[in-house]
Amino acid sequence: MSGPVLTFLCALICFSCAEKLGAASPPNIIIMLMDDMGWGDLGVLGQPSKETPNLDAMAAQGMLFPNFYTANPLCSPSRAALLTGRLPVRNGFYTTNGHARNAYTPQEIVGGISRDEILLPQILKKKGYISKIVGKWHLGHRAQYLPLKNGFHQWFGAPNCHFGPYNNSGRPNVPVYNNSEMVGRYYEEFQIDRKTGESNLTQIYLQEGLDFINGQRLAQQPFFLYWAADATHAPVYASRRFLGKSQRGRYGDAVMELDYSVGQILSRLRTLGIENSTFVFFTSDNGAALTSGPSESGSNGPFLCGKETTYEGGMREPAIAWWPGHITAGKGVNFCPGQEVPGVTTHEQKEHTMQPLIFHLGRDPGEKFPISVLTEEYQDVLSRISPVVDHHKKTLVAGIPQLNMCDVAVMNWAPAGCEKLGKCLKVPESSPWKCEWPH
Repeated sequence: MSGPVLTFLCALICFSCAEKLGAASPPNIIIMLMDDMGWGDLGVLGQPSKETPNLDAMAAQGMLFPNFYTANPLCSPSRAALLTGRLPVRNGFYTTNGHARNAYTPQEIVGGISRDEILLPQILKKKGYISKIVGKWHLGHRAQYLPLKNGFHQWFGAPNCHFGPYNNSGRPNVPVYNNSEMVGRYYEEFQIDRKTGESNLTQIYLQEGLDFINGQRLAQQPFFLYWAADATHAPVYASRRFLGKSQRGRYGDAVMELDYSVGQILSRLRTLGIENSTFVFFTSDNGAALTSGPSESGSNGPFLCGKETTYEGGMREPAIAWWPGHITAGKGVNFCPGQEVPGVTTHEQKEHTMQPLIFHLGRDPGEKFPISVLTEEYQDVLSRISPVVDHHKKTLVAGIPQLNMCDVAVMNWAPAGCEKLGKCLKVPESSPWKCEWPH
């Protein structure tokens, strides 16, 4: 599978409307996107502590994708790819300032998601959907780049990571938005205790998601919920109820709370009687950030390296699809009836027994197998992959890089709504520079 799921979801909508639901409303869609959660963090994928019972049950009831890949091993480019269905080099979420560096969106970044891109909520809006993002956006924090300018009807969350705290002189604390206006800042109105890791943000995000689902059920409108909680991104946090509960330290506490939240959302769908009309997809933006240290980083299972690398540990993500009545446990949905490609597409969950195309993980989980000594297996695989790579290079139309320029004046000094809160900060003089992206 591939990280950008826009085409996958569009196929789902078209198929469900034509084949399953007839003249009824199209299915609700929930994408749960975790932040820096690794492939090896789920019990169903081998985590020995088995502290994700809700996700494990979701996989048993739905379909597990053990070979699911993100489009990029960094937060911002992968999120841009997921919502546009286009690779970062095409949608502009990359930089030409550093070789092979896709970069992210710090407060001083000038750019953001391009107006030329069509995002999933913009497509769904034409189908009558109401869309909400809860949590982290990270596709540009200036007003013209925020979610409500890109197809979402509602938003509760933040435009950047929860780094900090800052003293609001050289760098402002990151704002938290309710729709188009800030309602406070991280470490101020929305506390994250850096010493203990305590924060109730995940519980706030959970309640926002549940309230949105309830409201849309009452309104009888199809909805798209993009639930992008970020507790597993360093600095890792969890609410008091979950702190100290995991065998895996603070990071494990965060995973346990996210797992609980997933269970609550699925339970609410059942309570409202809309589980059969709601497609839920769970995944992560990139692999676990191993550089965050043992207390604030996850597990990429047997795979080499993690976030910021294109090794398996950085690119392969946990992924689960859940849709009772449509996705049979252990199987799936035939989205392309009559268009199966032998050896390429399948609608039975059997890929978990197959070896990846290039690296033979059965022999070498660390990806150190010397592929320069090509066997017939690799020769055969490369003969099929090389033409695809050549075609991609020849037809590539690169987007204008959005992550090249920085400027302290564009940071979160005076977001919309700061006047009402008395939280506006003095904007420094603009002095743009070419961003540096060290490896």
